[in-house]
Amino acid sequence: MIASDRAAGVRGTNPALPVRLTSLAAFLILWEIVARLADTRVFPPASRVIARMWSEAVSGPLPLDLVITLGRVAAAFAIAMVLGTAVGLAMGSWRKLDLLFDSWLTVLLNLPALVLIVLIYIWFGLTEAAIVFAVALNKLPTTAIIVREGARSVDRGLVEMAESFRIGTWPRMRHVLLPQLYPYMIAAARSGLALIWKIVLVAEILGRGSGIGFRIQVYFQLFDVTGILAYSLAFILVVQLIEWGALQPLDRLAARGRP
Repeated sequence: MIASDRAAGVRGTNPALPVRLTSLAAFLILWEIVARLADTRVFPPASRVIARMWSEAVSGPLPLDLVITLGRVAAAFAIAMVLGTAVGLAMGSWRKLDLLFDSWLTVLLNLPALVLIVLIYIWFGLTEAAIVFAVALNKLPTTAIIVREGARSVDRGLVEMAESFRIGTWPRMRHVLLPQLYPYMIAAARSGLALIWKIVLVAEILGRGSGIGFRIQVYFQLFDVTGILAYSLAFILVVQLIEWGALQPLDRLAARGRP
């Protein structure tokens, strides 16, 4: 009985993995079949794209471009999360501040990312700081809005109880506020990662000489669809590994505290 329970526990550690792998294999097989039937240069089969990705990773510039792009994604993501969380907490806690800056968030939220990137490049030049700032500014309003909703839903009774017991600021943040805000922050992080890496690629296409976006632009000019798909697939795989290895475990951790 104990052995069977342990076996069930092992089997239940990641029950979704076989389904995901089966779905991925089915997608690749379908891609291969359709591409072979189409037999056109603009839609290469999956096997050719994967082989190209491997060759670029072993003897091409793919690893360096991948590291450069991921560095920009990480920098923009960190800035957007820190500033967006601070703004969201402040706006969710103080009504007057929310009324004062709500229109600002609306403007940034609806301003096209392409327009903002072009303006930042014109104002500050084609620099690393400009690309990171432009991408972070695109993500900041989304983070602020999500965290603001979390701050509005905080149980005020628990906050007042902590204040009545004269609990310090940091312990109150750690044990009262953060557990309630954690699901909102994870939601902001997941949506932020999905948005930021796409904007980074656009910014690299527009004004950088390195990174995945730059390489995609080069292959676009050469009409090399296999190269475009190889670099895109490599970056998607890395982002998916981040999702599976970091964000989803954090999301499950947050779900433990939900009703």
